[in-house]
Amino acid sequence: MNENQPIEGNPLRKDIERMIKEKDYKGLLFKAGELHGHFCNYLAYGVIAGCVAVKQLDVKNTGMEEVIAICETNNCFSDGVQMITGCSFGNNALIYKDVGKTAFTLTKRDGEGIRIILDPDFENSREEEYPEAYRLWNKLIVAGEQGSPEEYGKMMHLFHEMSLKEINKPIDKIFKIQKVKVDLPPASVMLPWVKCSICSENVMENKARVKNGETICLSCANEQKYILDSKGISIELS
Repeated sequence: MNENQPIEGNPLRKDIERMIKEKDYKGLLFKAGELHGHFCNYLAYGVIAGCVAVKQLDVKNTGMEEVIAICETNNCFSDGVQMITGCSFGNNALIYKDVGKTAFTLTKRDGEGIRIILDPDFENSREEEYPEAYRLWNKLIVAGEQGSPEEYGKMMHLFHEMSLKEINKPIDKIFKIQKVKVDLPPASVMLPWVKCSICSENVMENKARVKNGETICLSCANEQKYILDSKGISIELS
C-alpha cells in the first residue's frame, strides 16, 4: 500500500460510526456522557442532531476539517454535537456562533450543509412532561437555592432518565431541519510560535504584538482579549 494513500475511514471513530449507522442513540449518548460528565436531555438532543446531520450529509470525519460544525449555543447540546460529528475546537472543525439558540449546522467544505434547530414548541413542552426534574432544576440551578445531597442526586437521576426517553422521540417532533449553503472561512493555517520577551512563553504569531521592537503576548501587552465562558463571548480587558 502506498504510504501516501489516505486511510479509508477513521479507525479512531469506527465505534461511533458503527453506532450512527445502526442508530444506536443510547450507545452514542453514553459515549457523549464520557465527554460531558453527566446525562441530560440537551446532551441527548445534541447526539440525535449530530446523527441526523451526519447521515443526511453522508459524511465521515477524519479530523482534518473536511466536515465543519457550526454551533449556535454553548450549552449541553454542543457536547453531543462534538462527540457525534467529531468536530471540535482542537481540530479546527468547530465554529461557535454566539447567538444562544439550540441549533447547529453541519457542512461539507463546499458549503453544502444541514441546519438543525430544536423545535421551540417541543422545547417549551419539556417542563410539563417532566415536572419534578424541572422543579428541582429551577430550584437548585436556576434560582441557586441550597439543596440537600438527596435533592441533587434525585435531579441528576431524573435528567438521566429523561435523556434515555428523549432519544426515542420522533425526529420530526424534536427538530426543524433545513438544507443550507454556508460561506466557510478558509482552512486553518499553521502559524509559527514566537516567544514573548516579557513572560518568555510561546504564543502564536498572529496573537503577538510588537512594541518598541519587542515581541509581546496579549497578556503582557495588557490588550483586550476575547473570552468564551458560561455567558458567551465577551471581552477581557486585562
